[in-house]
Amino acid sequence: MLKDLLDLYCVFFRIGAVTFGGGYAMLPILERELVNKRHWATTEDLMDYYAISQVTPGVIAVNVATFVGFRRKKVAGGIFATMGVVTPSVIIITIISLFISNFECILWVQKALKGINVAVAALLTYAVFNFAKRTIKVWWSILFYALSFCAIFFLKLPSVVVIVTSALAGILIAWFSGNLKNNEEVN
Repeated sequence: MLKDLLDLYCVFFRIGAVTFGGGYAMLPILERELVNKRHWATTEDLMDYYAISQVTPGVIAVNVATFVGFRRKKVAGGIFATMGVVTPSVIIITIISLFISNFECILWVQKALKGINVAVAALLTYAVFNFAKRTIKVWWSILFYALSFCAIFFLKLPSVVVIVTSALAGILIAWFSGNLKNNEEVN
């Protein structure tokens, strides 16, 4: 059991150490490590964890790590996975805080951060396209996508309002189509 817990910690430590830009940028890495390499989750599981993480408090990466860890080894697994993904950030932030007054003035640091921002934008774009390919399958999901984008981008509605509204609409569609009663996926 301890070996499995340490394995969870180490995997999520590595993920946390190389992921810049938050939970969305982490999606390709999580998919490669958890779905393709270790088979700890399916792509659908990962998408569900992301969706749930959007409507629960906290950082997406931490929530996903907790879900995966809990699924693998219950409470202890959730704790070890969460600690694994958080530890690199704590170490890096602690080191940066020691030098913060001089850190932001260094030209090569400014240039490195600009380069990291470009890489994060590429990761986010990749994650969005993959997420869209897997989730936009039926006419109403295309409609939700378009309306959600417009609500956030043009109307500047808070994302939590859009997510909750979409969740309720999805439940209503499943209810009226009869798919909520027999626990089938809405297609």
